Amino acid sequence: MHVVLAQAMGQNGMLTLLLWGGVLLVLYFFMIRPQQQKAKQQKDFVANLKKGDAVVTIGGLYGKITSVDATTVTLDVDRGVKLTFDKSSIAREASAKVDAEKAA
Repeated sequence: MHVVLAQAMGQNGMLTLLLWGGVLLVLYFFMIRPQQQKAKQQKDFVANLKKGDAVVTIGGLYGKITSVDATTVTLDVDRGVKLTFDKSSIAREASAKVDAEKAA
């Protein structure tokens, strides 16, 4: 009788382990991996900023890049009004919103 009980406990433990492994895989593929890919795309976007790009800051300010340094970007937001931002504060290209609206 003890042998049968030990076998049942072993199978139940293996099933529980497989269930938790499946939960972790789903969590990784649907939550963690997409966030990592999005962060990589944002990092690549910021690294490839160049003069003349139309961008939007995290705060929602639209502007055109007039100069790019190692850590800063200067935006022309209006005639003669230039503001300097940290590169990490650039959220996306300004044309990306227009393209998304056209697709919808």
